[in-house]
Amino acid sequence: MSLLRPFELHRPATVEEACALLAALGDDAVPYAGGTELLLLMKEGLLRPRHLVDLKRIPGLDAIHDGDGRVALGATATHRTVERARLVHERVPIVASVARHVANVRVRNVGTVGGNLAFADPHSDLATLFLALDAAVDLASPRGRRTLALDELVRGPWETARAADELLTGVTLVPPPRVAAAYVKFGMHERPTLGIAVVLHLAGPAGAGGDEGGFCEPGDPTPGGGGSQNPPSSPPTLATLTRVVDARIAVGCVNPKPARAHDAEARLRGCDVAALEDVVSDVASLAAASADPADDIHGSADYKREMVAVFTRRALRIAAARAGRGARDARGAAVVAVPSYPYTVVA
Repeated sequence: MSLLRPFELHRPATVEEACALLAALGDDAVPYAGGTELLLLMKEGLLRPRHLVDLKRIPGLDAIHDGDGRVALGATATHRTVERARLVHERVPIVASVARHVANVRVRNVGTVGGNLAFADPHSDLATLFLALDAAVDLASPRGRRTLALDELVRGPWETARAADELLTGVTLVPPPRVAAAYVKFGMHERPTLGIAVVLHLAGPAGAGGDEGGFCEPGDPTPGGGGSQNPPSSPPTLATLTRVVDARIAVGCVNPKPARAHDAEARLRGCDVAALEDVVSDVASLAAASADPADDIHGSADYKREMVAVFTRRALRIAAARAGRGARDARGAAVVAVPSYPYTVVA
């Protein structure tokens, strides 16, 4: 590993100023936030920018806030900040749980959400989870602002749709109101070999009312009731939401980029939570068939495909247990004993 080559550091005060710098300096400039990936590449001589545009001092770019039913994570928010943010714990707890297991504590203290996604590392935990949560990213440039679905941003290993003069300014999540989720990753090296994110969208039994058989919140118009105000006797809880009306399964680390297993998701729709064990093997096989792995230090393509099946089964069982009718804590959330597997993190 060599020493860093000389470069000029720019510290813009606004997003607009940063974008203008990137446009003026062209290919000689790169954005800089946490630097956990960037500085390693520079030390190895794989990237030799003459200018770094430091984003850390731009006010508000690290903010985490909600509005209009959405949770917005600023691009320069660190993994540690996301892990500890009360809003994230309350609205999208699976994100806080996964952030707690990104790399190591040193990386989490300086690495940022935006930098993680902008690098498009195939082994990114957050990219895999955000894909399962239908996240969108916000981009800014001298031409204006635009929003892309995460799947549209990431094109392949270390390749994104971000233009050279664009900044990734944040990530937007719309927390699903009635879900059970799990993220399971396996790895024996510094970077994970495999990551599986499962999100089950839940509703009540078929015929319980509503176009998806779900419940409405107190005071909302009763589904199918022509707008009449007939609140249910109690708000829905995971214990009363017994059917999977939609699902997301995202497979990370083994593919050129995180990818959803669409056929596996389709197999889950309409299943009763109590009967998920009957389809777990089918779903896992479909997820494995959708994978596009390659031989590398983490294992052969065949090994990785089999691991996708194994860990999809495990993630589904954990999510199903979290959606079950077992013991509950003071907030009504299911209390589930998290299984332990070698070299595995369960979030």
